[in-house]
Amino acid sequence: MTRVATLVSAHGQALLSDALLATLAQAVRASRAERLDGEIAADLFCDTEDDRALEADIRASLAGAPIDIIVQPVATRRKALFLADMDSTMIGQECIDELAAYVGLKDLVAGITERAMRGEIAFEPALRERVALLKGVNLKVVDEIIAERITLTPGGKTLVATMRARGGYTALVSGGFTVFTGPLSATIGFDEHRSNTLLADGGILTGKVLDPILGKQAKLDALLELRARFGLQFDQTLAIGDGANDLAMLGEAGLGIAFRAKPAVAAAAHARLDHADLTALLYAQGYKGDEIVRT
Repeated sequence: MTRVATLVSAHGQALLSDALLATLAQAVRASRAERLDGEIAADLFCDTEDDRALEADIRASLAGAPIDIIVQPVATRRKALFLADMDSTMIGQECIDELAAYVGLKDLVAGITERAMRGEIAFEPALRERVALLKGVNLKVVDEIIAERITLTPGGKTLVATMRARGGYTALVSGGFTVFTGPLSATIGFDEHRSNTLLADGGILTGKVLDPILGKQAKLDALLELRARFGLQFDQTLAIGDGANDLAMLGEAGLGIAFRAKPAVAAAAHARLDHADLTALLYAQGYKGDEIVRT
């Protein structure tokens, strides 16, 4: 079966020179190479059944160059449904850590967050523990946090806009909180968002979260529900995330991408992005530079 290995340069760089592309094509005996966007992104087409071996051979030939590799069957590369994690994926921060900064507990909360995302502790009890530490925080700080502390991951708005322009459906599915996913999903351009609800009394956090908690299973359920709603096949779906609570969703997607991910997640996902921005997911689907909706 023909596989396509999509090569994408690190964010802001154009690294796929003619010489390098020729070297890589020869190393894996590619049937052909095709540029997607100048020296930023290109495809190598190979006849193989072993995605991991093809990726490993390309990576060895790159000799450390900051270029990401996404290998998949050619026939099913274009996707109709996209699900994304929010914290440390579509944005550069963990929102709960930024809330904790307002009560001087960012280091403590961030430590728990890191262990949960690595899968060292269960997500739901870790979330309850962190939310309890936020008791007394005024929700008015959320607007300030979004304005002053939250940064959008490069390429995210372009990714969502392009997929929607081509008829795709996009959902932000987060273990974070609606007070963040609401405005941020609107800013990025998602069709919908799902996340947890912080309980408050008079605008002051009570230290509790509304049940049931949206975690690993709920992310998987969202993918299954949306796939069924739109009558899609398994291989028409795309998902991205960075933490252990994303693993089930990534595994069920036709293409599951680990973004700047924890080691266990990077090892389990179909592919990983360590260098490129989120437009890599468009190149992976075969979009060329002039087909992308720039935002």
